[in-house]
Amino acid sequence: MPPHSVAPKANSARQDLSVVLVTGSYDHEIRFWEAWSGICSRTISRQGDSGQVNRLAISPDKRLLAAAIHKKVNVYEISSSSDAPILTFEGHKGNVTAVSFHFEGKWLVTGSEDGTIKIWDLRNGQKHRDYDNGAPVNDVCIHPNQGELISCDQAGSIKQWDLSENVCLLDLAPAGDVPIRSVTIASDGSCLVAGNNKGKCYVWKINDDTSEFPRFQAITKFQAHYKYLTRCLLSPDVKYLATCSADRTVRIWSIGRNWDFKHEKTLEGHQRWVWDCAFSADSAYLVTASSDHIARLWEMSTGETVRQYSGHHKAAVCCALHDGPG
Repeated sequence: MPPHSVAPKANSARQDLSVVLVTGSYDHEIRFWEAWSGICSRTISRQGDSGQVNRLAISPDKRLLAAAIHKKVNVYEISSSSDAPILTFEGHKGNVTAVSFHFEGKWLVTGSEDGTIKIWDLRNGQKHRDYDNGAPVNDVCIHPNQGELISCDQAGSIKQWDLSENVCLLDLAPAGDVPIRSVTIASDGSCLVAGNNKGKCYVWKINDDTSEFPRFQAITKFQAHYKYLTRCLLSPDVKYLATCSADRTVRIWSIGRNWDFKHEKTLEGHQRWVWDCAFSADSAYLVTASSDHIARLWEMSTGETVRQYSGHHKAAVCCALHDGPG
């Protein structure tokens, strides 16, 4: 376990500032939490601003927090006590549903219900590139090679985009027009997992050794939940997959050597839909956000809640955690 883990600390007298844990809610608030104590250390209140907080992302150096808020993205300085963003990116015409930082922190990618994916330059605050996805975007992730994007959408497509050019390299539709809700790619670039509105997950192996760009090979599919799936996320060590659902649970799947996914345990405790999740850097803990207004910290080995974060007044729909090196 890393020295700055989210693991509870019995004798610590102050917050471990190297752990950044944030939640966003329909109450228009963004809350920073002391991971081990469960205390809210900072609240960014936006009561006068329209639109709920949809997604959150922490920059690799832990300096910035990007918050997708209705049709725009606000970028906040994590070390600051100010509620004012240092940057605001406007240009989407629909709800922003995805936000992610480039590993060097130089640019930000966003996806929206307006059917576009946009690249924003954090150095000059300008839009760098537009991609026309052709359908409302539900999720976007950056390939570990930092040269491609993977998106999924309401039309049931998973697309691979080349970041050096405005071109779609691959278009997959594993279940016809059933909307794909979430995509996640392994930290080593070895596989891609997508989950759809009917609770089914699809897995592809990514081969990089045969072409300039990854080639996707369908490996398996399985029924993760029997209700709406909201998020799927591979652990940093690529040993587990977490799936969140409208059935109020999070299911943990262990990943075998032959890419077989086995149901390991079910995390139960949330009283309403579970919308989002985030792994700790060592894959030993998972944070979840739910419509029951609460976020939880789970210990993966036991499947038990070890901390609860209470303070939001409406649904907690997104969370972000960074406890690795900055």
